[in-house]
Amino acid sequence: MTKQKLDTAIVNGQIVTGDGVTEIETGNVLIGGQMILDVIAGVIDRPTNARVIDATGCTILPGIINAHAHGCTVGPTMPSGSRAFSPSVIEYHLNRHLLSGTTTLLNVCGLALTDEIATTPIDHPLEVAVSTAHTPANLAAAITVDGTGLGERHKQMTIEAMVKAGAKALGEAGGGQTLGGGAQDYRFIPDAIYKATAIRIHPNLARALKEAVVGRKLDHAVADLNAVDDLLHGSVLQSVIDASALAELVRATVMPPVSLSLQGLAEIAEASSRLELPAIFHLATPTAETLMRLALTYPKARMIAAHSNHPSFEADECVSAARGLRANGVTIDVSTLDCISTRWRNSPTNLDRLVLEGLVDTLSTDFAGGDWDSILDAINRMVRLGHSSLAGAVALATGNVAKALPELASDRGLIAPGRLADIAIVEGHNLSRVRHVIKKGRIVVRNGDICGRHERR
Repeated sequence: MTKQKLDTAIVNGQIVTGDGVTEIETGNVLIGGQMILDVIAGVIDRPTNARVIDATGCTILPGIINAHAHGCTVGPTMPSGSRAFSPSVIEYHLNRHLLSGTTTLLNVCGLALTDEIATTPIDHPLEVAVSTAHTPANLAAAITVDGTGLGERHKQMTIEAMVKAGAKALGEAGGGQTLGGGAQDYRFIPDAIYKATAIRIHPNLARALKEAVVGRKLDHAVADLNAVDDLLHGSVLQSVIDASALAELVRATVMPPVSLSLQGLAEIAEASSRLELPAIFHLATPTAETLMRLALTYPKARMIAAHSNHPSFEADECVSAARGLRANGVTIDVSTLDCISTRWRNSPTNLDRLVLEGLVDTLSTDFAGGDWDSILDAINRMVRLGHSSLAGAVALATGNVAKALPELASDRGLIAPGRLADIAIVEGHNLSRVRHVIKKGRIVVRNGDICGRHERR
């Protein structure tokens, strides 16, 4: 067998391998073609026959694997089957993820098709895969709340056909659009109120109104009109709509897709058990009991509880839900949302608590209305606050994801010989600052800037 030629040597950096344990204080990563050839601790003589990247003062990580993101294909967006984003917005999303050290991403809108990755309007180095939620109830829920991005091909598609075409996982089953979550707060409720009153409200007011009308678990048959009236008091809405009319508007916006979406959770759990594929589920207060029941009903299903730090939970509630689901074999994912540095609508309280309780298996961004904070931002927070070891925090977005979703990432997620050379090189004192990114052995981000297409060929 011919020995693989050395193409790139990353030298003199701290290495975190992604296995949750291993940290090499000073080490070197040797790359040939698309693969990692060797990992060597200590100081070595610089190769003279290969490109050398000096990582002194930097930390070398596996490329981040983000297994819960949205808005990165030209297909329908979100579990609501909404219209695709424009090409420029898709490019912006892809660039943000890549410049944050992500090399592999699973777009879990759930209703896009595999060929809508191939037709992404730019030649981009970020590797994007899709999931599928093409079941009758999930499609019906999408159409009930929106569905404007769905064509006949999407409506006629099945999960079996999508898996055959290359979908890597099932889901997202449910979503903020169809189950009264964040997307209702930042989009659907404000849009409905604007249409009725010509006044645009803040998402936090929309969330408060939603909880007053239908409750955090969407189980209030009668709205708390006193609470709605209190929220109206002093608001710009006070002079144009009364509490009763506003409550009716909120209920009519939030509730129509809910029962269909809950049925869609069961369809995805059954399919996961039957097809033996990972399945991503919307975890929030309205779905926690349903997911526990499905975990017990389908013990062979490979369930992943998305954004287990969902803001609909109080801190103790999210811990209880995560602990119960994990005890029944469910993978616990947390998402950055906008709760690390942006903090426009959400806080890090639930994420911090789950990390401290040792209940987190994987880490993703989700979407948060486009305001998501980076995964490395969250990892940096965990380490700086002492909530996790460096190795443990990095594994949440690398090696652990590869284990949970081998269909997506079995050949990456670790810095080890024989693994794909997907690597992020970040500042040692601030892990959220990305210097370089290597994708399949090629430098795709150099000194914080995406390399030109001619350089990636």
